[in-house]
Amino acid sequence: MDFLILFLFYLALVVMGLVLICVCSKTHSLKGLARGGAQIFSCVIPECLQRAMHRSLHYLFHTRNHTFIVLHLVLQAMVYTEYTWEVFGYCQELEFSLYYLLLPYLLLVVNLFSFTLTCVTNPGIITKANELLFLHVYEFDEVMFPKNVRCSTCALRKPARSKHCSVCNWCVHRFDHHCVWVNNCIGAWNIRYFLIYLLTLTASAATVAIVSTTFLIHLVVMSDLYQETYVDDLGHLHVMDTVFLIQETCMYWDNSWSASQCCLCSVCHIWTQYLFLTFPRIVFMLGFVVVLSFLLGGYLCFALYLAATNQTTNEWYRGDWAWCQRCPLVAWPPSAEPQVHRNIHSHGLRSNLQEIFLPAFPCHGRKKQE
Repeated sequence: MDFLILFLFYLALVVMGLVLICVCSKTHSLKGLARGGAQIFSCVIPECLQRAMHRSLHYLFHTRNHTFIVLHLVLQAMVYTEYTWEVFGYCQELEFSLYYLLLPYLLLVVNLFSFTLTCVTNPGIITKANELLFLHVYEFDEVMFPKNVRCSTCALRKPARSKHCSVCNWCVHRFDHHCVWVNNCIGAWNIRYFLIYLLTLTASAATVAIVSTTFLIHLVVMSDLYQETYVDDLGHLHVMDTVFLIQETCMYWDNSWSASQCCLCSVCHIWTQYLFLTFPRIVFMLGFVVVLSFLLGGYLCFALYLAATNQTTNEWYRGDWAWCQRCPLVAWPPSAEPQVHRNIHSHGLRSNLQEIFLPAFPCHGRKKQE
């Protein structure tokens, strides 16, 4: 239980760190604090090591490379190798449903297919040939996307909702973000594949976690460890059945610890040791896919929220001026009143999803003009 508390504390610190990063990215004062902390930290690390770190980070996150694609495939191969080598075989011996066991492989096939399409599909690169067509796709809001603005790098007129990607060095129509895991920009023409990829990746991680957890629980139930006995406060001997475990788990956070609760902790410790020593690779894999499921699930909810409201990550990041205006940490000059960005592209859930999964291509624009 001590390990569980430390692990939950670690997850809480990670979540708090992500929240602070979001807050710092929205406020100028906290950005200054972050830069000051980075300067203090740079005084501790040797300069040669700093240069090496900067070169490595620049290569990984600011240049197109296949490092994260290889890492993605290696991690996925390791998880499915362990699942096939041990979990699948043991579950077959325990007569688990074959459809239940084959579901992760079905999700894997769909995931790899959508992953490949996300990597190789043109996200909506703006060129001189299709510049005029893209200019008429979305309406300019004159706040975030004003008219008659040219890209300082491409020297092309910027259509509404477009952005120049510094990694790929091109402007992208309905730019969402640059994803290092697919080594490509996410734009109007591959956002649908990215959402399917993210959905199937989350579902596959959760399915592997559920199957592995069910297998380990089944082992505990079938083993002699499940038949452990305990002595209650009155001195009576009882079998540690399911009802007892549910009752004592619900009362675990009570301040008054009884003998049965102490026994529950000791038995859980025995179970954990037994499973870790008997199936260490399965336990490690289970911990990895559980954490991955929560992280991917959170990001999937965020991506679905953006899709339902017809926003992009770039627009959400840049356009939350109303939040900054209400934030007490932001000090606006009296003469400078921040303009509030309003989402003028959302036309209902059905229309928003149709725009993502059936995007407009340049040929459609040509037909309309004709």
